[in-house]
Amino acid sequence: MADVRVLIVDDSLTMRALFGGVLERARGIEVVGMAANADEAREMMIKLRPNVVTLDIEMPGMSGIDFLKEIMRERPTSVVMLSSLTQKGADISIQAMEIGAVDCFPKPKSATAEEFNALAPKLAAIVHAAAKVDMARMRQVRPTRAAAPESQAAFDWNGNMIAMSASMGGVDAMLQLLPAFPKNCPPALILLQIEEGFVGPLVNRLKESCAAQIVVAEDGLPLQQGHIYIIADPARHAVVDRWPNPSIRLLGSDPVNGARPSASLLFATVAKTAGVHAVGAMLTGIGTDGAAGLKALRATGARTICQDQATSVVHEAPAAAIAAGAVAMELPLGDIAAAALEGCRRTANAA
Repeated sequence: MADVRVLIVDDSLTMRALFGGVLERARGIEVVGMAANADEAREMMIKLRPNVVTLDIEMPGMSGIDFLKEIMRERPTSVVMLSSLTQKGADISIQAMEIGAVDCFPKPKSATAEEFNALAPKLAAIVHAAAKVDMARMRQVRPTRAAAPESQAAFDWNGNMIAMSASMGGVDAMLQLLPAFPKNCPPALILLQIEEGFVGPLVNRLKESCAAQIVVAEDGLPLQQGHIYIIADPARHAVVDRWPNPSIRLLGSDPVNGARPSASLLFATVAKTAGVHAVGAMLTGIGTDGAAGLKALRATGARTICQDQATSVVHEAPAAAIAAGAVAMELPLGDIAAAALEGCRRTANAA
């Protein structure tokens, strides 16, 4: 029997057939049903008890976003939203992850078997990871979003920088974590392995809630106090060049251990340039990328943190960092901002 039982919900017969075919061929996944709308899906969820639902955002009748709210309220289940990467689709995808979707997956631009087969490994990995999420637990431990500190002059910066990485679950984690950074925060690099089309809406949402300046990383940008740099270009790695007076460099080279941008490469260059003058954090995500680089950073004496299992949507990446001996502190998401900032405060003790 397959470990993962998937219900596909999409009003398009073609999309149901193509997504169903891709998932049926994946090892360990069984497509237990296909529904054209929320009414059909509601009955199938009760009867078939899937542990993952793939849900189209745009459906006639009850929309995917409204049905997601119902699922989270009435029958918490891991949901992967399927979205077109239009501006509207990307905006709603960010909203869906705030509501409780574990991830959003972009529909191919053309409904061909070739395009779907090219996306098959990534979709299968997301569905497998989604099946491991304990939604009831996640709803219990989900922290209240932090507000920016009222006193912006209180943070006494010691010159250190922050580097963080996340993948699956990382969008919602950033929306919860980054508002706790003060306006004059240390320079912070946030590497997110997410779909490129989601970056603009995420940045706009962060700008609404954060006191610090939210900036999409560009090649050659200097790292400045009061700025948070979002790294998410799937075509380029990000590294830190020089210390002191560091800057971001974006490199169009091959993936590292299958990842681009690679968290391990970022952490390794931070270790080489900033060393003990940095704080590194590994947040929720799939895979092992980041563990080796974070270990190199810890070896310099820098403070290294990972998100604990209880608050991670997916704990694969943090667990890999722990197994590698890369982590000095394992903390719930709600405590990570304070710990990272403390490592950059002039009065902080050495890590």
